Amino acid sequence: MGSLDDIGHLAVYRHCVERIGSMWADFLRRRMERLTTHPFQKEPLEKVTESILEDLFTGVLDWPLAGINLQVEHADIVLSHLGVRWLIIEAKRPGTLAWHRRSVDQALDQAVGYAVAQQVRCVAVSDGVMLYAADLAHGGKRDRAFVSLEQTEAPVDLWWLSVQGIYRPRQSAEEAALRVLPEEPIAGTSGSDVVQVQEGVLHPKYKLPAHCFAYVSDPSNPRTWKLPYLCLDGTVDPKRLPKAIQCILTNYRGTRVRGLPETAIPAILERLARAARQAGHLPPAVANPAPVYLQLIEALKQLGITIPVQESVW
Repeated sequence: MGSLDDIGHLAVYRHCVERIGSMWADFLRRRMERLTTHPFQKEPLEKVTESILEDLFTGVLDWPLAGINLQVEHADIVLSHLGVRWLIIEAKRPGTLAWHRRSVDQALDQAVGYAVAQQVRCVAVSDGVMLYAADLAHGGKRDRAFVSLEQTEAPVDLWWLSVQGIYRPRQSAEEAALRVLPEEPIAGTSGSDVVQVQEGVLHPKYKLPAHCFAYVSDPSNPRTWKLPYLCLDGTVDPKRLPKAIQCILTNYRGTRVRGLPETAIPAILERLARAARQAGHLPPAVANPAPVYLQLIEALKQLGITIPVQESVW
């Protein structure tokens, strides 16, 4: 379950969508008030983002104020309902994530670390301009919602972060439309506008953070990070990607990758295939793929996995 065909008939879905539509204009007005710089402040702080998100989840969505928990075991915001923690949000200073992919990935690494420690399966990052949420599954992330908080049209995708939507799985067939993060910052942003996030834990051998690996069991333990395939800036590593695929399909150079649960293999291959698609290694971008990518295509067919033609590595 989880597709719009499955949820469109639900009364809770229809009521939530109606509420999002009716409350969105008021949210945009309050958001602009929040972002107005106080004369004694040089720039908006992370607290402003937290206030914007509180308005979003309690005003536009259906979370009770008591469900918005701040600074829980180092996590900026934890959403809970009836004593169960459902979503961990890493909040950054307004405008420091949109739309800089490396900063988003670093913020996600922080959120994933908190989520693993608190046994929460859904994470999100926001700077008051954008909001991205993902489910943690099989050593990686699966898209849940990605919206602009300054768009004039009410984003129906927020349903997936509502009290009634957060526990429902979102199917991969819907994910293509979510992958809209540009490769580089949008025009008009400068280096000083980009959040300076601590690199945090790096793999001792590869000198890469957790989001550069196709499988991450524990973000705080680099020994559980397997199959590097992205560069430090989040772009596809042209040398490591085919090696990661070969490690799964052909045991690259006779080396077995230990610590990969068999149940995670389909998700790992899908993750690597998305990167291969984004890097232009799969049809229709290339007519005659290299052997390793032909093997990947056959494996995907056997698993019933389809990778949309146009999407980011996210």
